[in-house]
Amino acid sequence: MTATADEPVEIDVAASSAAAVKKVGLFGRLARNQSVAIGAVLVGLMILIGLLAPLLGATDPTAISPAARNLKPGVERNIFTPAGEQVTRTFWMGSDSLGRDIYSRVLYGARISLIIGVTVAALSVAIGLVIGLIAGYIRWTDGPIMRVMDGMMAIPGILLAIGLVSVWGAGLVTVIFAIVVPDIPRVVRLVRSVVLSIREEPYVEAAISVGTPVPLIMFRHILPNTIAPLIVQGTFICASAMLVEATLSFLGIGIPPDVPTWGNIMSEGRSYFRIHPHMILFPGIFLAVTVLAVNMLGDGLRDTLDPRLSKRI
Repeated sequence: MTATADEPVEIDVAASSAAAVKKVGLFGRLARNQSVAIGAVLVGLMILIGLLAPLLGATDPTAISPAARNLKPGVERNIFTPAGEQVTRTFWMGSDSLGRDIYSRVLYGARISLIIGVTVAALSVAIGLVIGLIAGYIRWTDGPIMRVMDGMMAIPGILLAIGLVSVWGAGLVTVIFAIVVPDIPRVVRLVRSVVLSIREEPYVEAAISVGTPVPLIMFRHILPNTIAPLIVQGTFICASAMLVEATLSFLGIGIPPDVPTWGNIMSEGRSYFRIHPHMILFPGIFLAVTVLAVNMLGDGLRDTLDPRLSKRI
């Protein structure tokens, strides 16, 4: 029936709100979450800095200039290029004890930190997912697997990483492996807890009753329920991996000293901290901002992907 001009038109506010929420969807909720927005922008900025380091950097990060040792930020100095030409260069973040440009080293250091963080997160999640699915669904494997995981978690992660690096030697692959191993049990316990709650659901029992193969049940019915918590866990592992790498490099047992990483830059500048604090200040700021951004992104994703918390957004 068509309403006349004198008759009031009733509006279903609840239906309109529900339609609006449905229209917004997941990406709309992510965009409205300030933690996700700020974290994604900062992480994207750091990725661009790492990718564009050759264009943004003024010099080769490994180039040594004895005439430009221990310069303060913003100082100009005449240096010789590898071709023997004398040029005037501004050291925006100063230089270290070997005359290397800290600005260029910090920019190139973003590459190593992000590569390690993303690689460690991907490997930890992938390995932990497989082990967690097996432990959670195949009952007789649960006890032995979780006892091994409990034994690994009994050792502090940083100490286990230091021990592995000491045995296998410093290097990018060794550092990644040493950080991945302590993170696997955390992912296994997370996936196992999800599987234990999902395998008793009616749709899983129905799939079992009709003879669906176990691998198909695990990957069709159980795996999708682990994606959201694994994404969140992956962001926290990424941030933690960058801190552990910086710690190992700062202690001198991580990435080789000639490779520009934020940990190496701070390690080289700790002897001059009282006189030249900028040697530690600038790489420390970049490391802190990157870790904060990744953690903010993880917090925002958790609040959005968790049904109990997403109602507040």
